[in-house]
Amino acid sequence: MKRGRTSIHTTPLTWFIALLFAMAMGFFSLALFLFLSVDSDSGYTSASAAAASGKEGVEITYGSAMKLMHEKTKCRLHSHDVPYGSGSGQQSVTGFPGVVDSNSYWIVKPVPGTTAKQGDAVMSGATIRLQHMKTRKWLHSHLHASPISGNLEVSCFGDDSNSDTGDHWKLIIEGSGKTWKQDQRVRLQHIDTSGYLHSHDKKYQRIAGGQQEVCGIREKRADNVWLAAEGVYLPVNESSSK
Repeated sequence: MKRGRTSIHTTPLTWFIALLFAMAMGFFSLALFLFLSVDSDSGYTSASAAAASGKEGVEITYGSAMKLMHEKTKCRLHSHDVPYGSGSGQQSVTGFPGVVDSNSYWIVKPVPGTTAKQGDAVMSGATIRLQHMKTRKWLHSHLHASPISGNLEVSCFGDDSNSDTGDHWKLIIEGSGKTWKQDQRVRLQHIDTSGYLHSHDKKYQRIAGGQQEVCGIREKRADNVWLAAEGVYLPVNESSSK
């Protein structure tokens, strides 16, 4: 009488899929590492490289990609391809509690019609735009009510070739600094609505479970102070720093 064999059904296709998944994760990790660790020879300064070399106060320049950290809660300004279920229905913006997430990178851009160019230092009082690196949409605000608190909604809107004044924000440096530097306390005031970029510990349950609401508030409060944190910063054009 022949005995039946007991086996775990692992086909060659299963192993192939597992191998592809492992390779994809490896490539993603390597790409993220290289992005955050670009050395000085490439013309970029990463936040981690600046800290390791003892540099302080790395200047923020147009064209730099960075994360904005909410001072009070330590969350990063974040967006993803998920629309609001109310208000404008545009792409949602939240405060993300983790540090390692590619959806929290923003590129600093000048507004159209100015003389500012890539590599120029960003001055206090400048009107700027922040472009979400992954979806290419602009940090935006308007008079729609935010989902949780009913304040001014902050969203992402437009694309590389579509931008309007709803994407314009005034940089206000807290203190005596003239140029924006990493770890410097700043506020971003929306030009059209006068609302300050704001966050608090009110969290979403559905569209982005556990993430904080980001909104606009017209009053200066401790909850609308931000700092430039992790990022890859373009070197300053010498002419712009004088």
